Amino acid sequence: MEECISVFDMLKIGVGPSSSHTLGPWRAAERFLKELRSEKLIETVSRIKTDLYGSLSLTGKGHATDLAVMLGLSGQDPEYIPIENIDGIIRSIQDKTQINLGNEFTIPFDISKDIIFNKEFLPFHSNGMTFTAYSNDKKVFSATYYSIGGGFVVKEERINAKKKIKIKCAFPFPIDKAVDVLAYCKTEGKKISEIVYENEKSMRSEEEIDHELMRIWNTMLECMYIGCHTEGILPGGLNVRRRAFDMHQNLIGLSNYSNPQNWLEEIRLTEVKFRQILKWVSCFALAVNEVNAALGRIVTAPTNGSAGVIPSVLMYYLVIENHDAGPKEIKQFLLVAGEIGSIFKKGSTISAAMGGCQAEIGVSSSMAAAALCELMGGTPEQVLMAAEIAMEHHLGLTCDPIGGLVQIPCIERNTMGAIKAINAAELALETDPKNAKVPLDKVVNTMWETAKDMNNKYKETSEGGLAIAVNLSDC
Repeated sequence: MEECISVFDMLKIGVGPSSSHTLGPWRAAERFLKELRSEKLIETVSRIKTDLYGSLSLTGKGHATDLAVMLGLSGQDPEYIPIENIDGIIRSIQDKTQINLGNEFTIPFDISKDIIFNKEFLPFHSNGMTFTAYSNDKKVFSATYYSIGGGFVVKEERINAKKKIKIKCAFPFPIDKAVDVLAYCKTEGKKISEIVYENEKSMRSEEEIDHELMRIWNTMLECMYIGCHTEGILPGGLNVRRRAFDMHQNLIGLSNYSNPQNWLEEIRLTEVKFRQILKWVSCFALAVNEVNAALGRIVTAPTNGSAGVIPSVLMYYLVIENHDAGPKEIKQFLLVAGEIGSIFKKGSTISAAMGGCQAEIGVSSSMAAAALCELMGGTPEQVLMAAEIAMEHHLGLTCDPIGGLVQIPCIERNTMGAIKAINAAELALETDPKNAKVPLDKVVNTMWETAKDMNNKYKETSEGGLAIAVNLSDC
């Protein structure tokens, strides 16, 4: 039996630019500190060395993996750390060659010697890392973690597997595959979002679920707002100019507003033609992933590199399709999206290092398509069809970031994933499910088989595709 996966596992608030290469290593560092504390060793530690392997090493610099490790070892929480504090913390570690371990004990820390980039791959997963603690030059504790995508971190022995299975057994409607959720919808006479909500209620109160879902949306909205109102060049050396700012200025005109919610209301008053819709959706997606590329706060959905798809499609519904929509529809959308993402995670992968970009943009597009389809009145069968259509047309998409940065082609790909999601939802709404030829579970399995067949140079290693076709000097 697969593990329990909550909506809040699939939609996590964090810091960019990568869920697997930034958020995952950050969380792994936090877990290592927790283990040191449980072993009553943290007070004795005089040095910590981190070895990064495989994809974490090959594209770690571009994904700020080294910075994430330092922030995690410093005891900072990616969900709550003030973004403006990040540069100061990193600069202090670099200048003083010491780190405030767990925000408790100051120890020497030389970045060039204590974070090692090893190009070889560990056998269990391509995103491996080992933390080693020393006391007076003697190794006292070591642990290896794997960042498997979407901010999820595991050990090879998966020591928490039994706990997760027990939690899942408490679900009134345990779901491993799309056929499971469809069966529950039929027997219970419920929508997919309602089935998911019942599962969530087995772990949290209704008040907590509602509050956290709206916190996720408000983070998404603020991220789009920041991205649309920030101009300049993205960090990393590619000299990528932010585009959301200029696009937004051309679309919004002389509107007056003072906060994200007022901004949303003003967008509802703008001209709505096909070209404007394409531009607005693209603008929202660009905004999110430009914030992500600049180490801003985003919602992993289901990864950081694909974080712009779901908020841009939900924003499209709110400002174009249904001006009366509010918290009810927002929560409904996020519940469906989270469940579709969990089905892909269980049956395939959401890690670009394992499956290429089909596992990130493809999955996020599928999540958004399904969620939009339900909001637009789709039946459970049509909702799953929308998810299937969106993924079917992302199969084989490679991950080949130039310079290892989540910028080219990653930022633009979010706009494409969002547009495909909207189109997939519309196609599903106009189709009788009885005529569907490809079930969602078949596409999930096909995506995994495609991932296994894909050459490693197209799996977030920056060793193939655009990553080598375009030189940094060209930028």
